[in-house]
Amino acid sequence: MGGSGSKSKGFWPFSGSVSTDEPTKDGNEPSMAKVRSFPSATPFVLTRRSSLYFDEDGDLAHEFYEETIVTKNGRKKAKLKRIQKNLTPQGIIKLDIPCIHVDFPVVLCEA
Repeated sequence: MGGSGSKSKGFWPFSGSVSTDEPTKDGNEPSMAKVRSFPSATPFVLTRRSSLYFDEDGDLAHEFYEETIVTKNGRKKAKLKRIQKNLTPQGIIKLDIPCIHVDFPVVLCEA
């Protein structure tokens, strides 16, 4: 369920990660690995992608439906048909209250 974590393996933007791609010196000791750090990384999420869409009229909603009349055996029946074309995503929205990033590697509360 979910799947809101980072997609890349072994990538922690909040702490330095060690790169071990360098060959060893003299065959005995591994060389000093470079430590990558991200000084501009913050544990807070300030924006997110909205799940709302605009339709042709400018209405904003998660889903849009159109009422259609179906005649079957001389009886009229109203059905709702989902509209999936001509919808524009709302885009990136700013959060009122910042959230903590899902990959932040710190225990916040230990009960």
